[in-house]
Amino acid sequence: MSFRARLTLVAAAAVALAVLAASGAVWFVVKDTLYTQVDDRLKSRAQEITAGGGPGGGLHVEQAPDGRRYIELGGRNILGSGGYIQVVSSDGSALRTFEENQPLPVGKKALATAKSGQGTFFSDSKVGGTDVRVFTAPARDLTGHTYAIQVAQSLNDVHHTLGRVALFLILIAAGGIGMAAALGLLVSRAALAPVRRLTEASEKVADTRDLSERIDAEGRDELSRLASSFNSMLGALEESTRAQRQLVADASHELRTPLTSLRTNIEVLATERKLPPGERHRLLTDVVEQLGEMTSLISELIELARGDEHPQEPEDVRLDLVAADAIKRMTRNRPGVELKPELEETLVRGVPSTIERAVSNLLDNAAKWSPPGGEIDVVVRNGELAVRDRGPGIAEEDVPFVFDRFYRAPSASSMPGSGLGLAIVRQVAEAHGGQVVAERAEGGGTIMRLRLNGSVAGQ
Repeated sequence: MSFRARLTLVAAAAVALAVLAASGAVWFVVKDTLYTQVDDRLKSRAQEITAGGGPGGGLHVEQAPDGRRYIELGGRNILGSGGYIQVVSSDGSALRTFEENQPLPVGKKALATAKSGQGTFFSDSKVGGTDVRVFTAPARDLTGHTYAIQVAQSLNDVHHTLGRVALFLILIAAGGIGMAAALGLLVSRAALAPVRRLTEASEKVADTRDLSERIDAEGRDELSRLASSFNSMLGALEESTRAQRQLVADASHELRTPLTSLRTNIEVLATERKLPPGERHRLLTDVVEQLGEMTSLISELIELARGDEHPQEPEDVRLDLVAADAIKRMTRNRPGVELKPELEETLVRGVPSTIERAVSNLLDNAAKWSPPGGEIDVVVRNGELAVRDRGPGIAEEDVPFVFDRFYRAPSASSMPGSGLGLAIVRQVAEAHGGQVVAERAEGGGTIMRLRLNGSVAGQ
């Protein structure tokens, strides 16, 4: 069963329960009203009888010519409206008017009323197969004997009315349920339209691999938010795919030159012709350097390809200690530059290995652009790392692109590097909710600022 069918069924079932409950309540209210009207008539008639009905009235016990006893009430016949009257004596015998032959069943409560002369109550009974409503009340004859007078009325009219009401309620309920099912079908179709569009878009993306597909997401309800989230997911996937394709294209381009040079050198070394003195050593040195550059390039490509994936769980990291370790390595590997640290205790939240890589890349970049004996300022404060070199600085037109993959300024074309170091720094910063910016420093040189959001403390 489809979700739309289930939604329609649930809506129809809910309306059906509501209609049935309302119909039941209406039926009981009508029934109570009809019974109340009957009870009021019976009570009024009983009061009229026990009051005596005027001069010469009262309750009289008479005997017919055939020896059968009967009662005469108030000196007149009051049974013209279809009522039924019976008097129960204290010994349990039942006396009726002369015209009435069918007795009412005498119960224990009626007998107790006849004996004590106290207590009134309503009950349901049958007379000749007809359902009747009975009111029992105490009465006394002219001699002072106590009786229980029972006044009854047929319930045929009440049952007939209740039957018609039940029929009308059933028809109304059936119509309401049918209308609810039809409206539920229309409402579910309208409500599930965004879901249908979402399904169609998903199927189209699965069939065509076209991540540019989008669906309309208007409104602020849950389904509209779901559509917006789906569009955001498609946008992220599209951007990720585009970045992957760009990475593959850029990597292919960057690897083509060193591979061609490496292949040429190896082919020359593999020939049997004599090489000038020192040429073979130079070629071998070039091969080793090219292999090192390719190894570094591939490592950086792998780092970029990981994207925002963190193999480690985030933890508290002392950014000042990370910078201090990177400075020690830089001093050991590049003795020709002087580093001037100013490190304040700063705690950030992140993945230690990726933060260490970003800090090392910033220091490597500053060392690459620093002149021999040049100074590099390294400042850590309030969740931010600032690295300043005193090189030639970044050209104004190159500032927006320095963190792009494989971007190399014209002035850096003769310098070693793959153009991926600063791209990795930006990737680490964004993965930690921060950013990295490049600024032209006063007096020359460049300042790189790495800020990691989520800093825990800064003293």
